[in-house]
Amino acid sequence: MAKNSIPSDIAKLSFEDALEQLEDIVRELEEGSGELDASIKAYERGAHLKRHCESKLKEAQNRVEKVVLGADGAAGLAPADLD
Repeated sequence: MAKNSIPSDIAKLSFEDALEQLEDIVRELEEGSGELDASIKAYERGAHLKRHCESKLKEAQNRVEKVVLGADGAAGLAPADLD
């Protein structure tokens, strides 16, 4: 697996599931009670989950930008302001 590729088990996750797993990892790491090797593996998984979530958000933003309803209700193309 390439260094920047997302593992297939993570790539299959929905945004919500990936975010939940990432939150669990952050909570566990903040507690600091695990072994070093397990913490490193959790951190690596968390980094993959973060990238996956970012990718899913970017996909959603692109979809929203493609279809934006105008004031008259007609569909049009315009960038969405998600900030």
